[in-house]
Amino acid sequence: MRINFAVPNCMRVAAMSQPWEADMTTAQMLETVKLADDLGFYAAMLGEHFIVPNEHIPLSGDHYLHTTVALGVIAGHTSRIRLKSSVTVLPLQNPIVQAKAWSTLDWLSGGRCAPIFGVGWLKEEFDMLNVDFHKRGKMCDEYLEAMRILWTEDKPKFNGEFTAFENASFAPKPTQKRVPIMLGGDAAPVLKRVGKYADGWSPFQTPPEKFVESMDIIKSQPEYDGRHIDIFFALEMLNVGSHHEIKGDDRAKGAWDSAKIIDQCGWLAELGVTETIVPRPPLDGVDAYKDHMHWVASEIIPKVAGL
Repeated sequence: MRINFAVPNCMRVAAMSQPWEADMTTAQMLETVKLADDLGFYAAMLGEHFIVPNEHIPLSGDHYLHTTVALGVIAGHTSRIRLKSSVTVLPLQNPIVQAKAWSTLDWLSGGRCAPIFGVGWLKEEFDMLNVDFHKRGKMCDEYLEAMRILWTEDKPKFNGEFTAFENASFAPKPTQKRVPIMLGGDAAPVLKRVGKYADGWSPFQTPPEKFVESMDIIKSQPEYDGRHIDIFFALEMLNVGSHHEIKGDDRAKGAWDSAKIIDQCGWLAELGVTETIVPRPPLDGVDAYKDHMHWVASEIIPKVAGL
């Protein structure tokens, strides 16, 4: 089991954020990222929205970073930790521009990119960006295929409904021969998309007890070629509803109880989960957060590494 690191103060979702995060400086945030790298956390993660309608702010907040820009800064302050978005809403940006951003980040970071893409759920955000919300699934399929072509082929060529290119070159290619893409979401089209295109799945609203069943669906797709499929699932997500409402699931609560956390990681591993985030107990500031990071690094990471 790999333990990831949630970058603090990258969003202010009521169900997941703590009040002290809003007072963090950029320097403090980057200090925690550097510490996560030094302590051996597997991946640094942060979410993304571009613009949030006012009626969603009480639950979702309006404070989000541009993931690839932020991960570029994080890459410059670290040397080992993977650079993972959670999630990048794929249909909201041109796929050629996105492919360039991730390729640049992977090339400059020495091959550390691991994006999680999603189709998105916030219709008003799509409307304000002039993207057809109802075609987002088809767009996601096209964009994934087009980006893979740009990343891997010397003479990239693609002709789709939403993007097309030919007689063109694209460089630099990513350092990784295959950028490991996860897809986030729970609907049947998402599971089919994972089986066709992806290297991992990040469920949000699927109960953990259904993970094995969902993986069977993923691997039953005709395009699935036997590749390994990782699963990322943070226990905190058990407390977050589909529109960021607070669900109050006790399993999502953080604790300073190593036996409890190790047992939870073992339970998730049995369900096929390969990456998670240790939920934070209530903390009172950056120093307490750093103490918790040290505790996770010494009491949890080495003890779940073999799961």
